[in-house]
Amino acid sequence: MEMRQQQQITKTNDFRLDDHDDYLSGFGNTFESESIPGSFPRGQNSPLLCPYGLYAEQISGTSFTSPRKLNQRSWFYRIKPSVTHEPFQARFPSHEKLVSEFDKSNSYTTPTQLRWKPVDIVEESAAPTDFVDGLYTVCGAGSSFLRHGFAIHMYTANKSMDNCAFCNADGDFLIVPEKGRLWITTECGKLQVSPGEIVVIPQGFRFAVDLPDGPSRGYVSEIFGTHFQLPDLGPIGANGLANPRDFLVPKAWFEDGSRPGYAIVQKFGGELFVAKQDFSPFNVVAWHGNYVPYKYDLNKFCPYNTVLFDHSDPSINTVLTAPTDKPGVALLDFVIFPPRWLVAEHTFRPPYYHRNCMSEFMGLIYGGYEAKADGFLPGGASLHSCMTPHGPDTKTYEATIERGHDAGPFKISNTMAFMFESCLIPRICHWALKSPFMDNNYYQCWTGLKSHFSSEGAESQDNGV
Repeated sequence: MEMRQQQQITKTNDFRLDDHDDYLSGFGNTFESESIPGSFPRGQNSPLLCPYGLYAEQISGTSFTSPRKLNQRSWFYRIKPSVTHEPFQARFPSHEKLVSEFDKSNSYTTPTQLRWKPVDIVEESAAPTDFVDGLYTVCGAGSSFLRHGFAIHMYTANKSMDNCAFCNADGDFLIVPEKGRLWITTECGKLQVSPGEIVVIPQGFRFAVDLPDGPSRGYVSEIFGTHFQLPDLGPIGANGLANPRDFLVPKAWFEDGSRPGYAIVQKFGGELFVAKQDFSPFNVVAWHGNYVPYKYDLNKFCPYNTVLFDHSDPSINTVLTAPTDKPGVALLDFVIFPPRWLVAEHTFRPPYYHRNCMSEFMGLIYGGYEAKADGFLPGGASLHSCMTPHGPDTKTYEATIERGHDAGPFKISNTMAFMFESCLIPRICHWALKSPFMDNNYYQCWTGLKSHFSSEGAESQDNGV
């Protein structure tokens, strides 16, 4: 057993997980994976004695009595159970910029269009900041205690997590790295996540983030009380958008041995707690189930678009959705704006001006965004809340009109913008509104829009009977 275990550690510690064969594939599948042959029991989940003297432990992402098609759970076969730790204590110093309960005491609301410039990446020479300490909430709505709502965070970090793991008891994390790869160790195994990919860490999973490229920056959305799923395709049919087979799940990997003072940092109601133990939480030798972390390469998304006239609704580019009980209404959608051809005839091709009952938080991973010629940069963000008007800036509008009806097919290349869209109205955290990276001149990108109206040539109208 020790020889096999050491071989497994030697094979994967370098984290060269850039090949499809290094993962299991599929969305919503029931998987099984073992790092030692025969290490999970056959025919039952919890035998009196598990193979190799392992402990059986279940992690549930839904209530036990949820309908079978919605039920999510996995079984771990681990060297020591996760219950073996000291009592949780409030983490000190506390993390003042994490929020999971949004009200007037900790956040504001405003219908004004907001935009932030990219936050400076914490350099390695600065104070050591790992993923947990570098995480801060921008906005959100609802409550993790009430199991309904969402939060949007950003992070900037300059060091790997050392002798500690993070666990979010409040909800699922969808992490969008913008600068620097993330090497993420989970209880199911390891994931390498590069800019242009996303990773979902479900509620309750313990994980650690390493930074192989040094300082890193990115975005995180968090949902309370539900999980992400693939959107229905409706009239599109059976294929297109994000294909289930392109979602990748880690294979079993484990580490053994003494780890004195290992810390489990648990996010619980927006506050951080710490429990010490003397072993790594990544001691799962085998597992099976459908409640798993997963990653997805956004470049594999198959976009659908207009092929004759008019501009499609942005929801046509939904990668993942967290639905509410109301059909067609999302707690949170993750939508992307990838490279694609624009071919619409006699049509204003950029996104049209609109007001929306949904609230839209946008980010940019690389390149530029088609509706904003200036000011929207990779690592930056914008927020257009419920019924707040927004659309292309002046430069984009004027350049589009100038091209006229003779504009031929055009490909948008080297770009990856995204949107977190929610039916809830977000409240904005104090520090986000007071941030030195707030673009206070954002509104000026529209002030140059001028009237092109002309009544010349219009027929007179007789309003009489």
